[in-house]
Amino acid sequence: MNEPGVQVLKSGGVGVLLTDTLYGLVGSAHNKKTVGRIYRIKGRNNKKPLIILISAIEDLKLFGIEYDGKTEKILKKFWPGPVSIIMPCAKKRFEYLHRGTQTLAFRLPAKKTLVKILKHTGPLVAPSANPEGLPPASTIQEAKKYFGDKVDFYGRGGVPKAKPSTIINITDNKVRIIRK
Repeated sequence: MNEPGVQVLKSGGVGVLLTDTLYGLVGSAHNKKTVGRIYRIKGRNNKKPLIILISAIEDLKLFGIEYDGKTEKILKKFWPGPVSIIMPCAKKRFEYLHRGTQTLAFRLPAKKTLVKILKHTGPLVAPSANPEGLPPASTIQEAKKYFGDKVDFYGRGGVPKAKPSTIINITDNKVRIIRK
């Protein structure tokens, strides 16, 4: 795949890509060092978990998440699309992702080019591309002003939808809206 940054992401690098909602500061969700680097670059509160982009519902199993038919119906109702779904994940080996919350938030984007990238890179953490407390970058130029050479690549530009994803929680077999 010739998409910018795919090889960089596969080798543990960090970049800025236009997701299905906003520009994201992205890196491999399975690389603990990469995730730590994203927290440092963003200046993010270490207690706040990151949203993980996946290419298919089955990718949840990569994080030890089992789901029943009822949960799968809920997932298919919202995905693919700009909805991040919080699910239980108490696995110790993913503590670097869940930060003690025992949950992880996932999103299966509808944007086909992004899903294609995810199929090549595997799941990516993707917080918004901005230092903690500042507005999300709305252009690649803004992202470059924020991060300069702290990241390994910047994807192609484009216009973000300019709205963060809706976040729902489906722990305890209940659907709760956290952020619209």
